[in-house]
Amino acid sequence: MPISLAPCHRVSLAGLLLGATALPAAASDDASAFTPQWSFANASINYLDWSDGTEARTASNAAKGDFFYLELEGGVGFDWGEFYGFYDFENPQNDMSEEDGRDNRRSAAKVTSHIYLGDTPFSLYFHVYDFRDYGFDSEEQDRIAGLGYRHTFANGLWFKPFIGKAWVESDGNSYSGENGYMAGWVLGYDFEAFGEAFSLTNWHEQTFERDDEYLRRNYVNGPASEVGTNGAVALWWHPIEEITTGVQYRYANNKLGTAGDYQNAMIYTVKVNFL
Repeated sequence: MPISLAPCHRVSLAGLLLGATALPAAASDDASAFTPQWSFANASINYLDWSDGTEARTASNAAKGDFFYLELEGGVGFDWGEFYGFYDFENPQNDMSEEDGRDNRRSAAKVTSHIYLGDTPFSLYFHVYDFRDYGFDSEEQDRIAGLGYRHTFANGLWFKPFIGKAWVESDGNSYSGENGYMAGWVLGYDFEAFGEAFSLTNWHEQTFERDDEYLRRNYVNGPASEVGTNGAVALWWHPIEEITTGVQYRYANNKLGTAGDYQNAMIYTVKVNFL
């Protein structure tokens, strides 16, 4: 299964992930350290539909609008660590800069990794998230370094929490430097119902002790809380090995450029699985 979920432009989902099953590599006594034990890759088309309440609440505060996005996603695992990444291309049908900025062409990308600490369930955790809005000529990159943990329960539920120090780098007049901490998790559970294969997944990120200068510059209608919430819960259906489709509930608070107002959306996804 994917190692991490992810997430989203100040409005992107991304993350929204999981939905492809990792395939274990064939066992081999002479397998090298770089022989994958599992891997997956897919391409998807997605539609993110913000709730009417979210669009009303954010109309004058980092306004949200529905959009299509294309995504490439993949992951690989070795006996010493695992890696996950995605690239989202939002509003691909539009120009870079639109009259309504919510329709601008944008991109979001994320890479996460767990480097295992020997035979323990603990790991060194790293992730980099990069968001670019071409219409506003803006870019922000978030970096996390810390510790992770991984566990699979007897019923097949797997759980990977993490906590780490956060840094941010923004262009223009935005803040760059240390930006508090992030804790979160990804989890998943595969099951069968009505003779079909399904998965439940959740990714969640909780930022805290964010820098006051960062909040002042990035939440113009603030003040935003030092604590921010970001995540998604998904139900995936796997009708055949090559196709996964699903629906996700996207949620955020004091994130995505909006201070104080809860934000929620539904995301509708169809994936083509390559591995």
